[in-house]
Amino acid sequence: MIRVAVCCLVLVAGIQQGVFAADGWTSLFDGKTLNGWSRVGLGSAEYVVRDGTIYGKTVEGSRNTFLGSDKEYGDFELEFEVKVHDKLNSGVQIRSREKSKADIGETKKRRGKKPNHNDTVGRIFGPQVEIESSPGQSGCVYGEATGRGWLSTKPHDKSYSHDLMKNGEWNHFRIVAKGPRIRTWINGQMVEDLTDKEIYKTHPKGKLGLQVHGIKPGEGPYDVAWRKIRVKEL
Repeated sequence: MIRVAVCCLVLVAGIQQGVFAADGWTSLFDGKTLNGWSRVGLGSAEYVVRDGTIYGKTVEGSRNTFLGSDKEYGDFELEFEVKVHDKLNSGVQIRSREKSKADIGETKKRRGKKPNHNDTVGRIFGPQVEIESSPGQSGCVYGEATGRGWLSTKPHDKSYSHDLMKNGEWNHFRIVAKGPRIRTWINGQMVEDLTDKEIYKTHPKGKLGLQVHGIKPGEGPYDVAWRKIRVKEL
């Protein structure tokens, strides 16, 4: 009887904290604090908790800014809801990390040329699932600061876009990363089914990162908000 009571107490406490679920899902946001998240990279955009969301706002002249998960993930299923300003480009990093001197040296060796503005120690790089208003390329996968541009093939056609994002409203994203395969859905509709062995070789595991894209002086402010963020490790 005591053992059962203790188990029930642990279960209830976990649910209240938003970090435990019997079906394998883990909540990554408790709606009140940024516990489990830390600013990573080189940008200076703002992140706060507002109205039960993780709220990000641009800062003029800032680089791309990321709020990164404290924990790293390899194979996983991720779900969240997001609302983004119509003029702001955003995204969610997966399996990403901050660049080291070794990373920059490897990039230079692979490219056979000098580093560029993306090759800075501390710069976040890795796969990014795009978030932007419709019509656009949300849900496609970009190689943030990898030098490869779009990992998805669809955006290489400049005429490609879709209208799955509901502008000015909350949109549901689902991302499944398993080995070199990355699949994405927006509001229940599949956008991407990508297999990229090259990016998996360099980024098999890493942080999740909520992006506020950099803007030029004189622009903005623009904002983006996330809620109902949860992950299941596979």
